[in-house]
Amino acid sequence: MPRVQFAVLEQAKVEEQRATKEGEAMKIAVNYNRVSSDGQERDGTSLESQQQACLKLATELGYDVPERFMVRETYSGLTLDRPRLTEVRQWVRDGEVQAIVAYTLDRLSRDPVHFIILQEEMKKAGVEIILATESLDSSDMGKLISHIKGYAAKLEVEKIKERTGRGIRTRALSGKLPNGRGGRLYGYLYMQGKGEGRGIRIPNEDEAEVVRQIFNWLLEEGLSINGITKRLRLSSHPPRESASTWGRSGVYAILTNPAYCGRTYVFRETRVKVEADGKPRGNRRKTIHQQRSKDEWIEIPNATPPIISEDVFNAAQERLQRNRDLAKRNTKRDYLLRGLVKCRACGRNYVGTTHSNRSNGRVHQRSYYRCGARDSISPVRCNNRRLRADYLDGAVWEQIESLLAKPEIILAEVQTKQEQTGDIGVLERNLERTMVQLANREKQKTRAWKAFEITGDEETFKQSIGQLRGEVEALQREESRLQHEIAANVQFTPDTQDVKKACETVRQNLNNLSLEDKRQAMDILQVKVWIDDSTVVIEGTIPVPEVSIASRSLT
Repeated sequence: MPRVQFAVLEQAKVEEQRATKEGEAMKIAVNYNRVSSDGQERDGTSLESQQQACLKLATELGYDVPERFMVRETYSGLTLDRPRLTEVRQWVRDGEVQAIVAYTLDRLSRDPVHFIILQEEMKKAGVEIILATESLDSSDMGKLISHIKGYAAKLEVEKIKERTGRGIRTRALSGKLPNGRGGRLYGYLYMQGKGEGRGIRIPNEDEAEVVRQIFNWLLEEGLSINGITKRLRLSSHPPRESASTWGRSGVYAILTNPAYCGRTYVFRETRVKVEADGKPRGNRRKTIHQQRSKDEWIEIPNATPPIISEDVFNAAQERLQRNRDLAKRNTKRDYLLRGLVKCRACGRNYVGTTHSNRSNGRVHQRSYYRCGARDSISPVRCNNRRLRADYLDGAVWEQIESLLAKPEIILAEVQTKQEQTGDIGVLERNLERTMVQLANREKQKTRAWKAFEITGDEETFKQSIGQLRGEVEALQREESRLQHEIAANVQFTPDTQDVKKACETVRQNLNNLSLEDKRQAMDILQVKVWIDDSTVVIEGTIPVPEVSIASRSLT
């Protein structure tokens, strides 16, 4: 009896390993073919030609189509209640297939809304839809579907915004603050609810005392926002609940919010899109807060008890404005690469700064670019080196100028980039396919674990998992590469005429270019400068040679 049992276990082990290997080696697809009438079915040519074309494409893409997944159906494409399509959808829900191959989009459905339903089902299950004779979005119906989905999404967003705004307005007019985070403010407790004594703020005395200190440090001790922030970090006072440490923006928000002197408003600000200017946005925000006109503000009386007097608040606004004016007058240098220099070590922007030192009775000033995280106020310090601004500006412009003097090279590169941008649809399909393959590898990992639990074969398990891990890492690298390439193509919008104009301006005025002329040229070439310990890497529309810090006196 023990021998028989051992033989059964060994057989189960072999079968499980074979199933695992087959699952690793082959992806399964459904070949779905449909006609609408019996006449087309009897003729046979339409279904036969569909099946052959779909099978050929599936094989080329590495899919296996077993006989039972060769689906033929004679049914109207205006309904989803089709016997064979229902069977296909069940296979998808059961995880038996990784792709559905059809001849054209209208073979799956002639109703755009029905196709959207199918598409969402497939996406949720990680199943790819592949069409033999057209891309998913290039056909007329595909474009209509994209339009419907985009319009529906936009309409829903507008409805949500309108309902939310109407609710906030109604609540404000009744003398109550908005629910949720809208009512929370450092220095106060928010009494959430709708009844008497609800929807208002009451002072939190510990935090209220900190607010009074902040205004006192500004007005009585003359501390800057940086100075106030440093002092708060050295104190035992915790910041607001959403922040890990005190920051300049939090201090500034306290000093400029009229709620602290009892004037509470809603609809002070709105989010607006940043106007498209043809330049790559990089890490810049696509929307910003913009103050509304005062006639749109709604005041909520008695919603926030004052912590400071109106006189103190108004004096603080005057001091902040005076500090801003002084900061503008103290700006000694306009930086050519302002906003274009980034730190390779931490990813933060480099900023321009001026340092003074005294030698032989004279004050000498030098301008530098330094990483924003080198600032003493930054909670996380970066030790990447600072660079002399005049030397870095000169070294970078020298490279840009040499390229602008050769417009034929730039225009050829622009043409190449524009041609590559046209292939974004192919890149997106490749990305989708890569993501599906990643999902399949996760399923294979699960099967490998189950096989190990049954057989206890640790050596085979380690071999399978090791191979899968390598495949997953390769697919993840490919996913990252495709995402980067798609993003680069989306951002790439140089205009040929602008490039020609910039090159012509440089050639005619090589010795008399203004700072704005140089900036415009670098904007057109989408220049970005990365700094690390040993090199300055200039990225842009066209390849720019590295600048070695070691070989130049950039410090």
